[in-house]
Amino acid sequence: MSSTMYVTIAGHKKLVNELDYLKNSRRLEVAKRLHNAIEDGADVLENAEYEAAMNEQAFVEGRINELEVLLSMVTIVEGKKGQDGIVDIGSIVTFQEKDFDPEVFEIVGIAESDAESGKISHDSPLGRALTGHKVGDKVTVDAPAGSYEVEILKVE
Repeated sequence: MSSTMYVTIAGHKKLVNELDYLKNSRRLEVAKRLHNAIEDGADVLENAEYEAAMNEQAFVEGRINELEVLLSMVTIVEGKKGQDGIVDIGSIVTFQEKDFDPEVFEIVGIAESDAESGKISHDSPLGRALTGHKVGDKVTVDAPAGSYEVEILKVE
């Protein structure tokens, strides 16, 4: 993992909120669950609830650690939002591959990419191909399944 992780302002806020929730709410809920499992009096070695709570605690602590490391490497980018017409992190891009319907994606940092939500990483094959280009440009996307060409229709 590189030492710098780019995120939008909204992406940074989402990561900070998740960390806050895990540290200040979820961690306490899991601790209570562990406490209750121990108080039930069953042998902890044969207590399924205790084991499940321990596994959940490990997951929560792991995610907290992951978020803290991630946030320590973050560089927040405001994105030009298409002001200069050039695709960059924070841009919302409408593009079309020949014989397909137009698609719209926001270019974001790796940490906040979620294709199902319309957010692709600037470091993905499509994100790399689009970044630095403008409306009307036809760019070649070198994807694992093969190369294809798209035309940029709109940059916001």
